[in-house]
Amino acid sequence: MTINQYIQEKVAVSDVSINNTLQLLADDCTIPFIARYRKDVTKNLDEVQIEQIAKLASQYETLVKRKEFIISSIEEQGLLTDNLQEKINQSFDLTEIEDIYLPFKKKRKTKADVARENGLESLAKIIMSQNVNDLAFTTEKYLSSKVLSAADALQGARDIIAEWINENLFIRKALRRKFQRNATISTKVIKTKKEEEAAQKFEHYFDWNEALYKAPSHRLLAMLRATNEGFVKLDVSIDKEEALAFIEENVIKNKKHETATEIIKAIADAYKRLLEPTLANEVLQEYKLKADLQSIGVFSENLVQLLLAAPLGEKRVMGIDPGFKTGCKIVCIDENGNLLYNETIFPHAPQKEVAMATKKVRSMANSYKIDAIAIGNGTASRETEFFIKKVAFDKPVQVFVVSEAGASVYSASKIARDEFPSFDVTVRGAVSIARRLQDPLAELVKIDPKAIGVGQYQHDVDQSLLKEALDQVVVRSVNKVGINLNTASKSLLSYVSGIGEKMAENIVKYRAENGAFVNRNQLKKVPRLGDKAFQQAAAFVRIVDGDFTLDNSSVHPEAYKLVEKMAKDLKVNLSDLIGNNELLKKIDTTKYISNDFGAHYIQDLVNELEKPGLDPRKKAKVLEFDTSLKNINDVEVGKVYNGIVNNITNFGCFVDIGIKESGLVHVSQLKAGFVSDVNEVVKLHQHVQVKVLEVDTTKKRLQLSLII
Repeated sequence: MTINQYIQEKVAVSDVSINNTLQLLADDCTIPFIARYRKDVTKNLDEVQIEQIAKLASQYETLVKRKEFIISSIEEQGLLTDNLQEKINQSFDLTEIEDIYLPFKKKRKTKADVARENGLESLAKIIMSQNVNDLAFTTEKYLSSKVLSAADALQGARDIIAEWINENLFIRKALRRKFQRNATISTKVIKTKKEEEAAQKFEHYFDWNEALYKAPSHRLLAMLRATNEGFVKLDVSIDKEEALAFIEENVIKNKKHETATEIIKAIADAYKRLLEPTLANEVLQEYKLKADLQSIGVFSENLVQLLLAAPLGEKRVMGIDPGFKTGCKIVCIDENGNLLYNETIFPHAPQKEVAMATKKVRSMANSYKIDAIAIGNGTASRETEFFIKKVAFDKPVQVFVVSEAGASVYSASKIARDEFPSFDVTVRGAVSIARRLQDPLAELVKIDPKAIGVGQYQHDVDQSLLKEALDQVVVRSVNKVGINLNTASKSLLSYVSGIGEKMAENIVKYRAENGAFVNRNQLKKVPRLGDKAFQQAAAFVRIVDGDFTLDNSSVHPEAYKLVEKMAKDLKVNLSDLIGNNELLKKIDTTKYISNDFGAHYIQDLVNELEKPGLDPRKKAKVLEFDTSLKNINDVEVGKVYNGIVNNITNFGCFVDIGIKESGLVHVSQLKAGFVSDVNEVVKLHQHVQVKVLEVDTTKKRLQLSLII
């Protein structure tokens, strides 16, 4: 099987698309660059398809290397036959390849190895031939100083037979299918742990049983967490009698023959000791991987929405990290996120210095020309919002409640220390809250996505897979929006196509030493930023108010001359063409198609010229929570409240209605009728109205509904 055939089995794309995409990747082109500027080469593949091709190509190479290792290993043992090599070469199923390799795999000494050393393999072969007429007489021949009795001899032979049964390709494959299709997953509480407080969140799984293939991802991950934390024992099994009957049917020729008794014992041992534990764990890991991928998919979708959340834009913002006893830490930042001033106020109990706090907030708002206020949504958030809204500002100031998830992680990070070496973590946290309102993307890229907490069971899934997926999401988001080359942080720059962490550091250093970039070509002066990096990165950076208009757009420098030719053909200046829909409609795109620029490229180019540099994100909107709500005790069943979606899972979404506890809208309460995908109904940070179905003040839980 060729690499193209391997990829086409899993992705429905043409041979040409795969060939060209692999060639571009081999030429060190980034996925964002290929997806945006090489559509004609890939036949219009999107980023997700290109990512899939890249991943499958890597899997193929890993598989080929594993096969080469296995063939070499068997050959070194002098056991490689043409038939065996052909089997391995023809298979592209890693599980099947490992099954083939199992008998040749170097492992610690087994019971069967000991039996072989004691000369019992011939006896095992005689028993398996099922032709011997007097087993007792035959067995006596195998007694020795190491095998003292007939019972010992038969036990050793059974150990060898059990290993053969375990290594039988047909049996393993058939039983694996049975586990995949018919396995049951069950849990039983560990009695000594049952009453522990930490165990109560897993009470549903104290005695649980269901078909493994039916278990949704969140439930499987919850059971595994309960198991890992030592509160339940988990078991995966199929009908034992059915499994044993299947093996017997395929191994025993005549159940009345005297050897059948020994083989049946060997089969039972093989199943209990070797096959069942291995296949049960294998199928559990298979379904765990599926659950991981589903959970990672949910997290990725949520992260996309979070990163691409509506920015307020270049406004002066007051950021408030609210608190009671320690006070509210306040910062004022300018349009570019630079810290201008910081202060601590104590408007709440126990100090309750309301008059002084009000005076300070008004003074800061006036002195630093504040346009908007961002309040973190943690402890004392609602109380701080009520306080701020009572302040009589000299001009209208918008007030936003901002998610502060991960702000503490950022404030203690090296990135934050490098940005604000003279300030403590409380100041850095408040700055992060303020900047999140200005531009969520620019600020959130500084934080490990896992710390943002917009997913389900993100700490239970495969961490390498999670990191890989989330990194792809961040790269995709940053390059979709584009970044301001003169204001972007090192963190943000490092995600730009073709740049990376070291190059980002060089760009920031060059900018500090030489002043703001005035055109994209200046990037070539940055140390170690060569032609390839420039090709990959240039169109994803923006220069506002630079020397050349197109530098503030997604038009790639490679197409500048083409755009100038379009303007010349229309007999207008370039500046007159940009943003002029009437003129752009007159362009005959077919006229400009060439070997360098295909139809997709030209059409994207014209579309960009209509609205150059347009930010694809919406603008930030204020949500007004119900002012009567202070805590969960104020929530009334049956009442409708304003809320904002702050997390999405496979089983529903969580909505913040302005109190500490977010409420769950179960998937059945999203809308009338069946919902296959929660993201089809709601989006992260969407403003919604919800009806309260149930309030549990003891467990601090809210059940909400979007069906009003």
